[in-house]
Parts: sequence; C-alpha cells; structure tokens
Amino acid sequence: MDDAYVVGDPEGLSPLLAEIRDAVARELHAQLALRAERIELADVPEIAYQVTLGVDRVLTGRLTPPRRTSAGR
Repeated sequence: MDDAYVVGDPEGLSPLLAEIRDAVARELHAQLALRAERIELADVPEIAYQVTLGVDRVLTGRLTPPRRTSAGR
C-alpha cells in the first residue's frame, strides 16, 4: 500500500468507489480464509453473492439518511 492511499487518494477513486473496493476486498479475503486460500469454480456464485451483499451494505449505508433522534433535534 503506497502513501497516497494512506493519506486519502486511493488511486483516483471516488469515495464511493473506494468503499466498494474495500468491501469487495474484505469479502474476498474472508472467503479465501474460509476456503483454505483456494476458490473452486463451483464456489464462484456463492462468493459473488456474498460480495454483492457487501456492496449492498455500502450503498445502503450511503443512501440511507441519518436517523434523527430526540437529542438531534
């Protein structure tokens, strides 16, 4: 990881794309750990599904407006 990434310039990606990239990387890392560092062709649909759920969490978190509480009024 180079210094530009650490200080907030993730290879010119928008903040949304950087979050999506990170979600995909986290899920792939987790899947590789679960599968002994080897992804079989038959596992690709399940992995793609899990990656999609991760991207959905990123998008849902960005699109959902913050909830107002009684303290935030």
